[in-house]
Amino acid sequence: MSEGQVQRTEPPTAAFVLSLLAGLWMLAAGGMMAGFGWGGMMGGWQGMGGWMWGRGGIRGLGVWWPWFGIFAGIVVLVGAVMLYVKPEQRRSWGVVIVVASALNFLLGMMGFLAGTLGVIGGVLAMSTKD
Repeated sequence: MSEGQVQRTEPPTAAFVLSLLAGLWMLAAGGMMAGFGWGGMMGGWQGMGGWMWGRGGIRGLGVWWPWFGIFAGIVVLVGAVMLYVKPEQRRSWGVVIVVASALNFLLGMMGFLAGTLGVIGGVLAMSTKD
């Protein structure tokens, strides 16, 4: 490599894709649970007795858990995009993705698949070598 060239770090593609899918899933599930989309047309999930998703993770927090799912989904999506745009900061964004995914799993929607995808994506981002 010559002196004038700057080496660009390759984005962690697998971590980006898994985190992006997790964030989209969290955002969609949180939106449905909050009454947007198909659930909103049928009186929300609460009106249907929560037939598919059940209640929030920790009792007593059921008032805001759908909104937390939306918030966590946005955080994970931003983290995934930043993994791709700024791959040199992948460890920091990996931590953000892991924390948001774990909190969504515990406090939000209890979304096992979305939380698992987010945690795996975040760990992959943190473990990728330079």
